[in-house]
Amino acid sequence: MFPATLLILDEEDVRRLLSMDRLVPAMERALADLSAGRVVQPLRTVVPVADFQGFLAVMPAYAGRALGAKLVTFFPNNRDVPTHHATIVLFRRETGAPLVTMDGRRITEMRTAAVSAVATEALARREASVLAILGSGVQARSHLEALRLVRRLSEVRVWSPHRAAEFAARYGVRAAASAEDAVRGAHVVVVATTSKIPVLRGEWLSPGTHVNAVGASRPDWRELDDAVLSRARIFVEQREAASKESGDVIAAGRIDAEIGEVILGAAAGRASPDEITLFKSVGVAVEDVVAADLVYRAAVTEDR
Repeated sequence: MFPATLLILDEEDVRRLLSMDRLVPAMERALADLSAGRVVQPLRTVVPVADFQGFLAVMPAYAGRALGAKLVTFFPNNRDVPTHHATIVLFRRETGAPLVTMDGRRITEMRTAAVSAVATEALARREASVLAILGSGVQARSHLEALRLVRRLSEVRVWSPHRAAEFAARYGVRAAASAEDAVRGAHVVVVATTSKIPVLRGEWLSPGTHVNAVGASRPDWRELDDAVLSRARIFVEQREAASKESGDVIAAGRIDAEIGEVILGAAAGRASPDEITLFKSVGVAVEDVVAADLVYRAAVTEDR
């Protein structure tokens, strides 16, 4: 069933073998399994690299048929190389023998957006069609791809302090003059920047907006101001991870539900058309391990 030798897959292999339309439902199942207690997943271990304002994190998980771990670095000041680098290793669950080592940067990029798509499908209004993206990096690109799978978008606005015009021209969307200009009147907002201080203000949000916030994944970083947190119902991947790793969730002092609980019907999602919903993502290991398992199985099938 499995090859005897250890596979090594680079980023181009991952790009070829992993598709967003398969990844989104896989992330939905993974989040449901996480909330149902079917996943073994300790909190990530983080090693700060203070000299360069970065960190190294170790993220293991056992998700039934998939056992593995991700090593990931985040250096937000990078300019000529990506801010994230990662490697994922999967092991045979029956013996612990290694199965595959693969580049994890592309998986991190894609699974983050796929999880936001799961949250958007569960929480955004069905008629939501105007998307605002704060940020113009790989997460902006990946979220644009993923959210188009779950909502019919009639307008997309992007803002960032550096490359919004370039992003807009490349992907056929509108560059906004400011973050406020992008957000006001939007139905869905994605916050995907490397900022350590709030870039989204609650006063800009219209009734009924859904927000996906995927940056500021350290306890002393923020990307949302207090007004966002006070106006919104807050949903996360995992209570334990978000309450210890997200500065925004720590500042809010509450979590209303896990997305997996909403998927399972154990918690309510959107309660009214005017309610503001917030999905605060920190990224958890089960997402990486399940995504890597998809890649591995596709590679094995391809080789037959």
